[in-house]
Amino acid sequence: MSKPAAPDDLPRTPNLARRRFLQSAAAAATVGAAPHLSAEVPPMAQSVPPPTAHAAPPARAVKLTINGKPYQLQIEPRVTLLDALREYAGLTGTKKGCDRGQCGACTVLVDGRRINSCLTLAVMHEGQSITTVEGLARAETLSPLQRAFIAHDAFQCGYCTPGQLCSATALLDEFRAGAASAVTADVRTRPAALTDDEIRERMSGNLCRCGAYPNIVAAVRIVHERG
Repeated sequence: MSKPAAPDDLPRTPNLARRRFLQSAAAAATVGAAPHLSAEVPPMAQSVPPPTAHAAPPARAVKLTINGKPYQLQIEPRVTLLDALREYAGLTGTKKGCDRGQCGACTVLVDGRRINSCLTLAVMHEGQSITTVEGLARAETLSPLQRAFIAHDAFQCGYCTPGQLCSATALLDEFRAGAASAVTADVRTRPAALTDDEIRERMSGNLCRCGAYPNIVAAVRIVHERG
C-alpha cells in the first residue's frame, strides 16, 4: 500500500498559486515604496522660522494746502493722499472706490491738474495746492458744474460724483488751454469744438456704475457752451 503524500507534496491548485503570487507582489511593492515615503516626511529640525516683525516707519509732520487752507498732519510717509484727505484731514467728500486708480472716484486737483489720489503719497504734495470736491464751491455758492449736475440729473447714487466733478472741472480748463485728446482730429492743433465725443473721451477715466453718462456729458456741454 502506498504512503500518503505529505502536505508539501500535494499538487498546487491554481487559486493557491495565484494567492501566493499576489502576496509576493504586494510585499515587493511595499519595500520599494518605503524609501520614498520616508523621504517625503519633512524633518522637524528644518521647520521654517516665523517672519521677523518690522516696526512701522515713524509719523512725520506733513504740511498740505487743501482748498486754500493749511493743514499740518502727523502721518507716516507711506500714507496715500486719499487716506490723508479722508482719515487725517477729515475731508470725506473724496471717495475711495477701487483703491487702484481704475475708477476715478478719488480724483482731486493738484495745482489744477487732475490726479487719482489713491495712487500718490501725501508727502509728495507739500507746497502744492490741492482742491477736493469741498473746494469747488465758493462760500455758499455752488460752481457752475455742480449746479449743472443737479439740473441735468448727472448722478444717481452719487458715490462717483465728487471725482466726476473734479475731473470735469479740469477738463474744461484743459480744453480752454488747447489740450488735444485721443479723439481730436489733429492732435497737433487746438481742438475745434468740445463735442460729445471729446467730453466722453476726456471723462473716460471716471466710471459711473449707475450709468449716468449721457446726463454727465450734457451737464459738461451746457457749462462749456455758457462759458
